[in-house]
Amino acid sequence: MTSPIGGFVSRDFDVAGKTPTSMYTNKTTTDGGSKSVADQDTFLKLLVAQLKYQDPSNPADSTQFLAQTAQFTQVEKLGQIADMLQAQQLIGASSLVGTTVTYQDEYGMTKTGVVTKTKLNGDSEPILVVGNMDVQLSRVTEVQQTPPAAPVKTT
Repeated sequence: MTSPIGGFVSRDFDVAGKTPTSMYTNKTTTDGGSKSVADQDTFLKLLVAQLKYQDPSNPADSTQFLAQTAQFTQVEKLGQIADMLQAQQLIGASSLVGTTVTYQDEYGMTKTGVVTKTKLNGDSEPILVVGNMDVQLSRVTEVQQTPPAAPVKTT
């Protein structure tokens, strides 16, 4: 199954320019796309074989074949929706770079800090780097814009 932005193996964002600093690979599009086609081909081959070798005295019900095809298509589309939702979550996490977040740490304590980087690794949940802590996106309870830094006066 192919996601609109491909698969992230590792992609970090910096606060300064919000630009990628590590390598991006399009793994999901290459591997996932061919796997989806292979699954569909396998399903169709099985369907044709089932029709070809059916018992002539007891033919298969055509509505069953239509139902199986519809179910296969539905499962395939649900997988595509899941990929798109994951891509949306990754995009949302990367937009938090430079914002102030409030989150609960692993001990249940509420902490606040500025997101300096987002780690996007494969299929796992995005990780926000807040200070020197890695914070799961699901632990964030509040997001607010970071106030601009006061200009430094030179004399």
